[in-house]
Amino acid sequence: MIPREVLKKVRRIQITTSRMVTDIFAGQYHSVFKGRGMEFDEVREYVPGDDIKSIDWNVTARTGHPHIKKFVEERELTVMIILDASTSCKFGSTTQLKSQLAAELSSVLAFSAIQNNDKIGLIIFTDRIEKFIPPRKGLKHVLRVIREALYFKPEGKGTDISLALEYLSRVTKRRAITFLISDFLDKDFKKRLSVTNKRHDVIAVTITDPREIDMPDIGMIRLNDAESGDERTIDTSSKSYRSSYRHTALERLNARKELFRSAGIDNIDIYTNIPYAKELIRFFKMRKKRLS
Repeated sequence: MIPREVLKKVRRIQITTSRMVTDIFAGQYHSVFKGRGMEFDEVREYVPGDDIKSIDWNVTARTGHPHIKKFVEERELTVMIILDASTSCKFGSTTQLKSQLAAELSSVLAFSAIQNNDKIGLIIFTDRIEKFIPPRKGLKHVLRVIREALYFKPEGKGTDISLALEYLSRVTKRRAITFLISDFLDKDFKKRLSVTNKRHDVIAVTITDPREIDMPDIGMIRLNDAESGDERTIDTSSKSYRSSYRHTALERLNARKELFRSAGIDNIDIYTNIPYAKELIRFFKMRKKRLS
């Protein structure tokens, strides 16, 4: 039984994000994510002005009258959200956890998909596959996706991005627009990312909290690694430590960007302390410009 407060939160997210999709992203998603091409619609008699290259010579020969093949744009897409539910995502120093922001982003993408008449599916992962919802259409289905993204209680703690991408390839035979939402605190997934992107259109959505880049001066504190359980005590009053912490964090972020670039992956950088709408719009505009 889903708690009442969770259902209220799902409803709030539904109202907020569906309005955002209508007001901000109307047309953006549609112009960027198009069908794979043209699909056959029907054969009809030739009329003056039709392109002669479309003539179906077999039907023409059989009937004795010129006929053409009519094609229409293949609009329906499959959109998959791969959501990181590892313990490191249960962190937040601002108004919301990384996992809560990830659930809201999943909602925006899901509502954009159904508004475009696309199917939407969900894979939740940690160091194992936690949940799979096959892609379908409809508001009821989208609300289920949002509920699972927000409420699901994973069994695992770690992060295995390669496993999630490999699972995607097994359960999704058709090419899919794939949003991989994670803090990407994992290693050795570049090869699988590159392989998956050859079959699917993978977009990495990175979630970062500002405290993962800058450590405030708050004296002696004990840090706990949420996934490994390792603990250590550090002195945040040390200026050299804070400088080293920031340097290491920026190196990690730059290495991540280079990994995406070398794998041919588009990425959207989202921070828990900055409204994400502008970053999504920037991404849509970038993709549209590249396709034009």
